[in-house]
Amino acid sequence: MTTPSLTKTDDRPLRTQDGDDAPLLVVDGLSTTFASPKGPIRAVEDVSLELRRGHTIGIVGESGSGKSVLSRSIMGLVPSYATRTGSVRYEGTELLDAGPKELRKIWGAQMSMVFQDPMTALNPVQKIGAQITESIREHLDYSKTQRRDTAIALLRSVGIPEPERRLKQYPHELSGGMRQRVVIAIALACGPHLLFADEPTTALDVTVQAQILDLLETQQAERNMAVILVTHDLGVVATRADEIAVMYGGRIVEQAPTQVLFRQMRHPYTEALLRSIPRLDLPSHTRLEAISGRPPDLLHPPQGCRFAARCPYAQPKCHAEEPELVDDGTGHLFRCWYPVGIASEQTTVDSVVAEAHVREVGDEIATDTDVIEEEA
Repeated sequence: MTTPSLTKTDDRPLRTQDGDDAPLLVVDGLSTTFASPKGPIRAVEDVSLELRRGHTIGIVGESGSGKSVLSRSIMGLVPSYATRTGSVRYEGTELLDAGPKELRKIWGAQMSMVFQDPMTALNPVQKIGAQITESIREHLDYSKTQRRDTAIALLRSVGIPEPERRLKQYPHELSGGMRQRVVIAIALACGPHLLFADEPTTALDVTVQAQILDLLETQQAERNMAVILVTHDLGVVATRADEIAVMYGGRIVEQAPTQVLFRQMRHPYTEALLRSIPRLDLPSHTRLEAISGRPPDLLHPPQGCRFAARCPYAQPKCHAEEPELVDDGTGHLFRCWYPVGIASEQTTVDSVVAEAHVREVGDEIATDTDVIEEEA
């Protein structure tokens, strides 16, 4: 019997409203608040994203910035004491209104997640083979032999040796790195259209990290799959993401296409994250740069900019007023009163936006002039 191909998906039609160019996922003003005895905790606030098939968006930020909560909020994997507001549309379907039965039809088949901690993601009393074939049995019309063959092929594809024997083992019998690869195999089992990779290389050494990221990239290309890559490392998304959204204190503080963001960072937090990455060109034993201070208290967020207390460029206005997320006119979004790269410290974000508006008006005048000359 022929082993089922890993790149083969079921024949589910892709539902789009505006053709192939329509976004696969549209997140509009999504906020997630957790109820607690001390008051509401605003873990995610007013986040908006768009993602098309075959594209990757990287969600970057340190621990506690809201990255994982955002991913789980989009999928609907939040506890009952969490309140979500806004809109999450997947292939034109609103997910915030979907019930548990509707979501179970989507989880695994349409969208899936590689969880950050494989030890808690895997069932400790169930064998690896049963956990991999669970979603296959639920969503695909495969025989028992086909499900087993697919599970073996999946384990082999993620670099696990002796996959036939691993199917009969329990999670505690595998190393941390192997458990992580099992979680990735489970997420890819049914060929989802949207994959959330929440720190997918956790507990893996450097060489295996590259192998896993290459694997995800290959599977994405073969399935035309969209990926949301969640990480704290800007170096990981530098060559893997089409667009990067930097989160801090539950909000997006900067968002732009990858090349644009690295070429012209606007937010001090993004700059600080980049500086904290170890560099090979520095002498041995060079002290690593760290971001001083601690993330903001989401139970009682500060009045002004949430990064102001840790920002080396902060001024009185930063502590008094919270900046809005603005566009510089090129699709580069940032939330800062005094963006990085501005020549004068007295120049505020208003000047950047005004400059973009002048360019836009100038382009319109030039276009109108060309039209008049052509008509003459």
